[in-house]
Amino acid sequence: MALVTTKELLLDAQKNGYAVGAFNVENMEMVQAVVSAAEKTHSPVILQTTPSTVKYADCNYFYANVRTAAERAHVPVVMHLDHGNSFELAMQAMRAGYTSIMIDGSHYTFDENVELTKRVVSACHPNLIPVEAELGKVGGKEDDLDGGEGDPYTNPQEAARFVELTQVDSLAVAIGTAHGVYKGIPKLDFERLSEISKVVEIPLVLHGTSGVPDDAVKECIRRGMCKVNYATDLRIAFTNGVNRVLNAAPGTIDPKKYNSEGRIEVEKYVLQKIEILGCIGKG
Repeated sequence: MALVTTKELLLDAQKNGYAVGAFNVENMEMVQAVVSAAEKTHSPVILQTTPSTVKYADCNYFYANVRTAAERAHVPVVMHLDHGNSFELAMQAMRAGYTSIMIDGSHYTFDENVELTKRVVSACHPNLIPVEAELGKVGGKEDDLDGGEGDPYTNPQEAARFVELTQVDSLAVAIGTAHGVYKGIPKLDFERLSEISKVVEIPLVLHGTSGVPDDAVKECIRRGMCKVNYATDLRIAFTNGVNRVLNAAPGTIDPKKYNSEGRIEVEKYVLQKIEILGCIGKG
């Protein structure tokens, strides 16, 4: 199946009360693992790369991997730019073939965020590419992305105004999650999420979900989250698989032997999260 966009997938998730999993991938084996899990569960899936990932190997390398996996799959697969940090990178990803773009202007003022987001929307929408934006600051640190200081939470009224001004297709909101590894159990502001859902009509996105208890994720979906992002835990899963081989046989020199174990661990993790998101059989 050819790559698809997030537009119809997230609208269906919003209508039917489930969420689509969005998984950050770093190499071919992680791409294979995520798509394999989606195939086994007949689930739609979103594969993502961050700015630091495409700095390591540019958008074309990762797009080629995901496109190949998607063409062999029988479920909808999306290639998404996660936390795009500039107009230029958003355009680079779109030209490479990405089928969904996030522009993250959350570190700017409200007005600056609006202007940057509008600029990306004006370029992507004529090409039928949906745009995700962020309002509020998801805490922690992911790659080179720092949650920053100040009040991080998304204001519901500002969110409604932001969507009206920018015409984005989905919105990442800050309700207490953070990127990276949590030091304790995160406390999410479910009531704030409900208030945002009441005034924002487009699908909402949960970032920083690695380490969030599954019950909390389910509650977020019940209150309006339609796309749920996982990144850190996939890296941990892949590394655990690699380390298992190297610890058992330190002399192993064939990357296929340890990378394949990393692939197995990522697939197991994605299978479990797909079940939590309620999207089994939706592909």
